[in-house]
Amino acid sequence: MKRCAIVLLGLVVATLLPAPAGARTPTTPIRHIVVLMQENHSFDNYFGTYPGADGLPAGTCLPKSFRNASLGCVRPSHVGGGAVLGLGSDPTLFARQFHGGRMDGFVAAYRVGRGLGGLPNPLGYYDERDLPFAWNLADRYVLFDRFFSSARGGSVWNHLFAITATPGNPRADELPPAGYPATTTIFDRLEAAGIPWRFYVKDYDPTNTIAHPVLGERASQLLQVPLLAMPRVLRSPRLTSNIVDMQEFYRDAQSGRLPAVSYIAPGGVNEHPPAKLVAGQTFVRSIVNELMRSPEWSSTAFVLTYDSWGGWYDHVRPPKVDRYGYGFRVPALLVSPYARRGAIDHDTLDSTSILRFIEDNWQLAPLARRDANANSIATAFDFSHPPRAPAFIPATRASPTVATARTRTVFWAYGGAALLALALTAAAPAASRRRHSTAAAGPPVSHAREAVSGDDTARQPWERLPEEPDAAWHAFVLYRGMESGSRSQRAVRAALRLEPPGAPPNARMRQWSVDWRWVERCRAYDAYTALEASR
Repeated sequence: MKRCAIVLLGLVVATLLPAPAGARTPTTPIRHIVVLMQENHSFDNYFGTYPGADGLPAGTCLPKSFRNASLGCVRPSHVGGGAVLGLGSDPTLFARQFHGGRMDGFVAAYRVGRGLGGLPNPLGYYDERDLPFAWNLADRYVLFDRFFSSARGGSVWNHLFAITATPGNPRADELPPAGYPATTTIFDRLEAAGIPWRFYVKDYDPTNTIAHPVLGERASQLLQVPLLAMPRVLRSPRLTSNIVDMQEFYRDAQSGRLPAVSYIAPGGVNEHPPAKLVAGQTFVRSIVNELMRSPEWSSTAFVLTYDSWGGWYDHVRPPKVDRYGYGFRVPALLVSPYARRGAIDHDTLDSTSILRFIEDNWQLAPLARRDANANSIATAFDFSHPPRAPAFIPATRASPTVATARTRTVFWAYGGAALLALALTAAAPAASRRRHSTAAAGPPVSHAREAVSGDDTARQPWERLPEEPDAAWHAFVLYRGMESGSRSQRAVRAALRLEPPGAPPNARMRQWSVDWRWVERCRAYDAYTALEASR
């Protein structure tokens, strides 16, 4: 009933606004929606200490091992703004951390014994000192604290759910060599209805497609823009003309030519560890500022969310809606002149809830069962009042809230967090020396081929990772064993023959799948060793 009331109220307001010629009249005053999906953070990792939100419970302490209780437990601790290693996100890791619904496997999943082997504390959290702009947005607009990742996996499944309401590849959380030949997207629905849309891509490389995937730093483009992995889209000049560089977004916003629906791919400023948060937050701020300067601000909504939890702790058990999801909670914010002011929305949502709003607003048919049954983000709007004027959102916090009544309780409960952080810091150089002592040492995180212990829940075949991560680990070990001055990804590729001349497309795609994993691990290792060297 609440959703119906909001839609009816929106219809009344929308009828008072002029509609563009040839376009369907939206059912609410929202004529432009902009969606940005960043990567690899949980809700508790970003907003676990935000006042009023369902954040980190007092007294939280998770076991290091299910088999050896004498190892003790790990408490939440402040991460800070520096670079940290990534913790990963895949169906296997989800199952271990979920631990049959007990939600206590976030540390034990890594099986590292007494220390974390250079990894950050999975119960680590950021706060307003590290994310001042995001927290300022939450103060003024809407923060969702029941927004779950759509799938219990990583980037592939979650980016597909965001635009298709399906996993795209039902067999595994990976990009198929042939791409997605017959997957229907929200952009197909918009195109059929004559509703304008665009996919803006930071540092867009139009040659980086499923036909000719680019390795290395820009390999993530195919994950962030699944349309480029759809052969039928690539064969359509009309569709590909809507995939443009991010600079076009700023021009469209300034000139009042934003399409009805916009999705944004952040490229390398996606906040995926070891990337620094400040770069991603600066990117988000540039989008918000541009929208507020736009002549179309009064009819615009901006939704910021994240693809997966990235291995970070979240205490809320995700509901099971089908065999793929939900995954753990992720941060999500709504910025709009019609957004409820300083509200925390507790509705159960995921990225298909954005699709549901688009479909309801422009009267489109659902894509799949998931979006048809999803709650809409419509409840986060207040259409009973005129649109708010744009207001400058500072990049710093005017008055810290980490000492408020709620968060003070949390921090007292973490009395041992500082000691734990000091212990991990002291252990890190020794761990680093141990890593350098042998190139045959095992990975610091759970491995795709590692046997599943009796403590893990049973997994279906679709939850298991493919063989590629083993090759990725082998490439990383080779990289790590090189002298620092001569260490290069090109040398590893040459040594492993990752790019054999004349390889067929399927082989190139298989090597690409290996390559982007080990390159990310190498970059994380470089960031960690540089951090250790500076201490």
